[in-house]
Amino acid sequence: MSVRDSIPVSTIMTKNIISLNATDGLEKAEHLFKKHRIRHIPVVKGEKIIGMLSLTDLLRISFADGAYRNEDDDDGDTIVYNMFTIPQLMARSLERVSPHTTIKEVAEILASKEYHALPVVEDEKLVGIVTTTDLIKYLLDQY
Repeated sequence: MSVRDSIPVSTIMTKNIISLNATDGLEKAEHLFKKHRIRHIPVVKGEKIIGMLSLTDLLRISFADGAYRNEDDDDGDTIVYNMFTIPQLMARSLERVSPHTTIKEVAEILASKEYHALPVVEDEKLVGIVTTTDLIKYLLDQY
């Protein structure tokens, strides 16, 4: 086992977490996705993660936008967003990793499952998020 095989995911994870509460609206979620140019947002209750909302989850319902959008509606708010809640759209059964999980183990999980982001949890507290983008950036730094 090389030194590289034992590097913890805490070295590449995003620690400055953008999160949502289950009671937040989908307009807020859309705003956060656009503002921070991210594709996954953990949904929390206090410091505990209860789900993950992805941009894909939001886009899945947005296809109906055109049918419901008022042509005079410049701010982009849609009736569709009022028809759903974050808990209805978020993924609930999440695979979690600890800050001590190795980057290699995280890569194996992301490669073998259909996940593109994993919450990093320590003592039930959300401490970070690691995405396929974080992993690719790490791999590019190796070259």
